[in-house]
Amino acid sequence: MFEGTWTALVTPFRKNQVDVEALRTLVARQIQAGIHGLVACGTTGEAAAMSPEERLLVVQHVAEEAKGKVPVVAGTGTNNTRLSVDMTRKVAEMKVDGVLVVTPYYVKPPQRGLLEHYRQIAQVGLPIVAYNVPGRTGVSMTPETVGDLAKMDKVVALKEASGDLSLAGFMLLAAGEDLAILSGDDFTYLPLLAIGGRGCISVVSNVAPRETAQLFNCWKAGQVKQAQKIHAQLLPLIKALFVESNPIPVKAALALMGLCSWEIRTPLVSLSEELRPKLEKILSDFGVGEKYRD
Repeated sequence: MFEGTWTALVTPFRKNQVDVEALRTLVARQIQAGIHGLVACGTTGEAAAMSPEERLLVVQHVAEEAKGKVPVVAGTGTNNTRLSVDMTRKVAEMKVDGVLVVTPYYVKPPQRGLLEHYRQIAQVGLPIVAYNVPGRTGVSMTPETVGDLAKMDKVVALKEASGDLSLAGFMLLAAGEDLAILSGDDFTYLPLLAIGGRGCISVVSNVAPRETAQLFNCWKAGQVKQAQKIHAQLLPLIKALFVESNPIPVKAALALMGLCSWEIRTPLVSLSEELRPKLEKILSDFGVGEKYRD
């Protein structure tokens, strides 16, 4: 199940509340475009800026809208193991298909601490997608740790977002067939597939779900040239969506497309005025021009 293009959904806000109507519209658009799975309340979903109650609200509506159509994974990881276990138990009641659990940020645990963190969360019983993103957390899994995770019951996949294909290669070697390695970095989606990865948890698919899903479909079907063509078409858009910290640019892009408001929670702020024309041009070149301003 854990393969293909999974969208790391943004969380739309309006007047400092979760915009449930916009959220469900985003989910429906993703499903219609042929996306393979959805991730709610990850980095792109501004989970760190939401209360636990808001996060559960988002997961509830994403799961309801996607029910029976595509699988849903909920972000439940924090730098506190007990809180992560508690959140995982709560989303389990919503019948999600798994949880995304980031390596504990800021506290910089040793590798054996990472393993114990995942071991305790796994006891809840939901499939776990571990999440390695050292640029945000200050700690990176080693290939040896990934090999140990691959042997752990309920840890089924790894979102690898270091951007280091050499590290990813050794992780793949250590994991063997027991763990699905997914790119957590749109730039490395196709390269990671080429060395044995099984998909991507994507930011750019918020804007271009059909194309990003087709990239995987073409690769899976052995249509390598077509997959390369799609990857090349996506590159300028991917670059534009990372000109400032994610999810600032992708939320701006969706606002320009009329799919959500510009509202984003501090300490993040809306895309800088000087970058907006550049983003508008990239969207126009890609075929999704400006339709909306809030």
